[in-house]
Amino acid sequence: MIHVVELPLHAKPRVWFAYGDDDLERKVLADDPLPAWEVHDEISAQALLEAAGHASVTAEARAQFPALCQLGDLHGWETPLYRADHLLGRGMLRPQPVTLRQALTAALEARGHPCHIFWNDRDAVAASEGSHPQLGERHQWRARHALHEQLVALEVVADDA
Repeated sequence: MIHVVELPLHAKPRVWFAYGDDDLERKVLADDPLPAWEVHDEISAQALLEAAGHASVTAEARAQFPALCQLGDLHGWETPLYRADHLLGRGMLRPQPVTLRQALTAALEARGHPCHIFWNDRDAVAASEGSHPQLGERHQWRARHALHEQLVALEVVADDA
């Protein structure tokens, strides 16, 4: 399981979980102002050109979409291009891979408050016990407690009380 601890500045910590990457994506997108394809996408310059109504690279296509054509010329028309607006900036595409996890982490961080993602139960348990650099700080006891409560509710750890 994936465990998320959000630390709003003037509110109680928000702790939640996802069963896996697909569930995390669904939950992050539900609260994100951007559409899914702006949070994370992989598409070629050719597919973008076709979506814009041009089956091939013509003079008209180059005149209407010079930046897109430049991407296709530079990186190849079938090369996957990655978009992750929270990570790369609005509308930016690049050929270097952006994983779904990187894009979702950036989307959570864009909410304007600290957020910690634990990609497995083992790391979440360790963080709830104070081993995480930020959650281990004394003033973060509420966040550690909330994470521990979630781990108990999910039967990841036993309730020793």
